[in-house]
Amino acid sequence: MGSENVNHVKNHRSSFTNTEQTFIELGSSQRLSILFKLSVQNTKISSLAKDLNVTIQEVHRNINRLVAAGLIHKGAEGIFSLTTFGSTIIKQISTFYFLSRNKEYFSDHTLGEISIKFIQRIGALNNCQYISGLVAVIESWKQLYTESNEYIYGMLPQIPLELIETVVSRVKESHIKFRYILPQKAIVPKKRTDLLKRSGFYELLKTGLVERKMIDSIEVAVVLNEKQATVMFKDSKGQIDMNSMFFSKCTSIDNGLFHEWCLDYFRSCWEHSRSFDESKLTEV
Repeated sequence: MGSENVNHVKNHRSSFTNTEQTFIELGSSQRLSILFKLSVQNTKISSLAKDLNVTIQEVHRNINRLVAAGLIHKGAEGIFSLTTFGSTIIKQISTFYFLSRNKEYFSDHTLGEISIKFIQRIGALNNCQYISGLVAVIESWKQLYTESNEYIYGMLPQIPLELIETVVSRVKESHIKFRYILPQKAIVPKKRTDLLKRSGFYELLKTGLVERKMIDSIEVAVVLNEKQATVMFKDSKGQIDMNSMFFSKCTSIDNGLFHEWCLDYFRSCWEHSRSFDESKLTEV
């Protein structure tokens, strides 16, 4: 092995050693609690002990470890706060939390072939509700539609007939924007065409209130309005699992990060989609 390769290996080992040490310090529920408390407010050891319901000695021991790791520092009057390193690390923990909390789900589901920038932001989906069962999923979408006041965006592998009436009715009633993306060979019911004609769907297309596009395949499905968002992933067979989904409303708790992830993902897919082609659909 040449000297250049040897140095490369040594540098990797050094990087892994530093990373390993950081993970060791994060491998404690109490130290994680301290970091999250400090992410909300700088405080003293006595306040931390009270908030965490532990002894001052315990907090002091873990505080020293976090200081040594460069995650927090002590300021004037014994007030502790996160360092830039600590603050940045905290922002990444939501990714581990979301995946570990849903590890059973992701044991037979995948993130699909989505862009790395969305995988890196997957922690934004952390504050959500898991909804299971096709009936519960469809009812949640119906409610999302009826509570929309600005827009409805959707990207699904197929469109259940009962959803068409709900969304078209809402668009006509409130003149909100409806955009949707379907994949090639998307499954649609045979009664769909007649229903679209009767409901006035094609007139809405002409006015621009409804816009639609087509994409080769859907890696992750989303349905959202201006306040709520839902996301579905592929199962182990490579099909979007419409029998379960993650749902969230915009709240101050997560600063709307879940909704932002879904909206950004939809917009990205919309930009890379092409004109809608009815002949590419599959009627059943």
